[in-house]
Amino acid sequence: MQKSTEVLPECTQLMDPGKLRPFLEAFTSRLLNLGHTRLTVSGYEASARHFGQWLQSTKFAITEIDDDVVRRFAQHRCRCPGSRQADRLSAKYVNRARRFIGFLVEYGAVTPSTDELPGVDLHEVQIVAFQTWLRRHRGISERTVRRHGRMVMRLLAGLGPDPKLYDARLVRQVILDEAQRSSRANLKTMTMALRGYLKYLATQGLCQPGLDQAIPTVPQWRLSALPLYISTADVDRVVASCDVTTPIGIRDHAVLLLLARLGLRAGDVSSMCLEDIDWREGTLCVRGKGRREIRLPLPQDVGEAIIDYLREARPPAACEQIFLRAVAPHRPLASATVSSIVKLALVRAGIDNAPSRGANLLRHSAATSMLRAGATLDMIGAVLRHRSVDTTAHYAKVDIDMLLQVAQPWPGSASC
Repeated sequence: MQKSTEVLPECTQLMDPGKLRPFLEAFTSRLLNLGHTRLTVSGYEASARHFGQWLQSTKFAITEIDDDVVRRFAQHRCRCPGSRQADRLSAKYVNRARRFIGFLVEYGAVTPSTDELPGVDLHEVQIVAFQTWLRRHRGISERTVRRHGRMVMRLLAGLGPDPKLYDARLVRQVILDEAQRSSRANLKTMTMALRGYLKYLATQGLCQPGLDQAIPTVPQWRLSALPLYISTADVDRVVASCDVTTPIGIRDHAVLLLLARLGLRAGDVSSMCLEDIDWREGTLCVRGKGRREIRLPLPQDVGEAIIDYLREARPPAACEQIFLRAVAPHRPLASATVSSIVKLALVRAGIDNAPSRGANLLRHSAATSMLRAGATLDMIGAVLRHRSVDTTAHYAKVDIDMLLQVAQPWPGSASC
């Protein structure tokens, strides 16, 4: 029989994680709260304790933990106290330690590794700092932070590694070159990411100020497309498609009602916490883009669906967010998962001709339904939390009756 290279859980108590002990205790508590079994948690604890023991024996400080330190841990010939002697550790064992290190990064005890961004080298480490700056000062979602980092990384090949050498001509040329191989929508997002990056560099004194003004504007014809929506009857079919006899169906029913009745974004639902709901007043606090908050009335059926989920289907996990994954680890739903809930509901409802298949479909449908029910554009803009009235005006094009009243006859159609 092959000799095991992993530390047995019963040996872990003989190990001393040193200065990592308080982090280890918080880490194991996090895993238990996420719904992992005690057997699974003991495996993670074994790896984390072992890493802590090895770290102090090799005299590495916590702040020195990086990918090179992890590689040394993975390759060390183990003679650590409390462990079986082994020439190598298994990949699974080391990956458990990596998850603990990821927790240390989240906790702020360890600097994020530049390996999280493919292709990053020592000359481009400012991308990681740029993402940290976005999180602290720009009020954008984590998904957008990662996307901006990836897009700026793509542009660095043309910009070069030294921001002090950037000038207006170079910045403009990089975008013009990218326009030859990117769609208009992708290019527009890329210019937004680069504009933020250049502003960050300027605030840090790493490049000359004002370079963001050299970025060309991507042509975009305002209000050129129609809103993508489905009828009220189809929305009702989507909501009713959930099997409310199962925990997942109860959760999805509540999620779909929030999207359909209040026009929320996927990120609004995934980040929603218990403290956001005022049950006495019947209101819901929504934190949208730019960290803006607004209180919306909570419809009766939506409130009842959330209560059903909390009572009957929500896993007993210590998370602030309301909606969680149904299987362990019980983490909050990602925005992409919320959109997947809509996509699957459309399939169950047999709606094959939907113009789109994500969470925004129900958001647009809610706005269209409100308009046809007599709501003003100002009212719709307040509910959808639009910054500009021009954005809400996009929905005016679906009010055919109103458009007929203001439409002018086509030249030459009337008799002379």
